[in-house]
Amino acid sequence: MRIYEGLADFSPIKNAVVTSGTFDGVHLGHQKILRRIRSIADEIAGETVLITFWPHPRLVLQPENHQLRLLSTFEEKTALLRNAGIDHLLTIPFTREFSNLSSEEFIQKILIDGINTEKLVIGYDHRFGKNREGGFDYLKANLAYYPFDLEEIAREDVDDVGVSSTKIRKALEVGKVEVANEYLGRDYELNGIIIKGQQLGRSIGFPTANIHIPHDYKLIPADGVYAVEVRVEGLRYQGMLNIGNRPTVNGNSRTIEVNIFEFSGDLYDKRVSVYLKSYLRSEVKFEGLDSLKAQLEQDRLTALQILTNQLTKSK
Repeated sequence: MRIYEGLADFSPIKNAVVTSGTFDGVHLGHQKILRRIRSIADEIAGETVLITFWPHPRLVLQPENHQLRLLSTFEEKTALLRNAGIDHLLTIPFTREFSNLSSEEFIQKILIDGINTEKLVIGYDHRFGKNREGGFDYLKANLAYYPFDLEEIAREDVDDVGVSSTKIRKALEVGKVEVANEYLGRDYELNGIIIKGQQLGRSIGFPTANIHIPHDYKLIPADGVYAVEVRVEGLRYQGMLNIGNRPTVNGNSRTIEVNIFEFSGDLYDKRVSVYLKSYLRSEVKFEGLDSLKAQLEQDRLTALQILTNQLTKSK
């Protein structure tokens, strides 16, 4: 997959099958569109082009809405789109100036002149252009003037999937990881770098690695303890993750800490990927370290049982 930032280094291609959108999370609804454009491109010996926008339009147009958190970082989204078989990822820098582009200017400058679109595939509710004035109905009404074909992912097809990025965010914000994973079609992931912590877990037999998430716009799920899988240097391990303020040890800031089962070695400065499997319990303030240790031992057994059962079902 080739990646372009803006149209400057993008050359129009033959038989371009195009779709457009933010594709945050690349969930099951998005995947339906991606499979469709791949299928069309294969039928006409064409190539797929996905137009996306960065930063997320709501972060630019609604700066007061600074609490918006996204399901995927740009790097995560790129990897997911590559795995989905996209040939060209065209990232349009989303600015106030760009948001003032009329729908007709968007069509002419980007879809026609910039990409040479052969076929455009969009969802029934997709909007584009200044004040979101453009959409499927607009395109259909003016299709005679455009040199490309148009296909709509119909309402019933989208509703049949019943998935939206908003639904997934809401599920994660209350710890409903299994629901979010079902909508995503995969496990929700956190990618970060291991940094040095207070090493209190080591003193009670549960050493944890502190994960720094480098992007503050990435959605961190609800505080609590989770059963997880962890990928370190290409290898996968089972583990449990704690998100929260660590009230038992008087923590004063939110941290993300993972205890990796059956792992020994130095993790500092290494990149890790954590895949959330199940929510175990909320964060609790215990009477002391002994009570905390007893609960962690129970959490470990519960996590192992859940992870083993999920692994068995997937085979």
